[in-house]
Amino acid sequence: MPYVYEVTKVNGKQAIIMEYIAGQTMGEQGVIFYEDMAKTEQNMILFVDIQLKIHSNKAINLELMTDKLKRQILSARMIDNRQKNILIDKLYNIKFNNHLCHGDYHLSNLIINDNRVTIIDWVDASSGDVRADACRSYWLYAQFSQELADMYLRIYCDKSGTTQDEIFIWTPIIAGARLSENISQERAKILFDIVNHYCTE
Repeated sequence: MPYVYEVTKVNGKQAIIMEYIAGQTMGEQGVIFYEDMAKTEQNMILFVDIQLKIHSNKAINLELMTDKLKRQILSARMIDNRQKNILIDKLYNIKFNNHLCHGDYHLSNLIINDNRVTIIDWVDASSGDVRADACRSYWLYAQFSQELADMYLRIYCDKSGTTQDEIFIWTPIIAGARLSENISQERAKILFDIVNHYCTE
C-alpha cells in the first residue's frame, strides 16, 4: 500500500496524506484485456492471490466489520426497520474469525507499476469475515460484467477452498449495506430486490 505521511484534517474533514503511486490500475488495463480473456484471467489470478494475502493477516485495532455493516444497514433509506432488523440478526448470527478485509477490493484499486502492485483506497478496511469481503468483490464485478464476476468467484473459491454458498451467505447483508452508498437507481433496485427477497422468504 502507499506510504502514509500524515493523518490530518482538510476543510474540517479527515484526510490522509500519502505517497503518490504512478502507473495504471488493473481496471484500466482491463479495458484492453477484456478482448483477451486469457490475459484477463491471468490478471484475475494475480488479483485473487493478493486478496488472499490480505485475508491471511489478523486485523488489529481496526473497526469490526459487523459494526461497520450494521451502521451502513441502519442508514440505508430504501429498506424498512423490519428488513434492517432481519439483516442485522443474520449479521450477528454468522460465525467467523476476524481477519484483515479491504472492504472495497476490485481491479480499480490495484495500481501496477513495473513489477510492483500497490493496493489503494483502504478507507473501508475492517476486521471481519473474509467471505464477506469476497462477496462484496463479487457483486462489484457483477454490476459491470457477470462473466468477470463468475471468473473472480471461480478463482477465489478454487484458491481459498471456500464454497460459493459460504460466500453468498453474505449477499443480503452486503446488498443492504451497499444501499447506504451513493449508487445508481438501477443498481439500488437490484440490491433492494435481493434484500426484499431474503426478508420475505
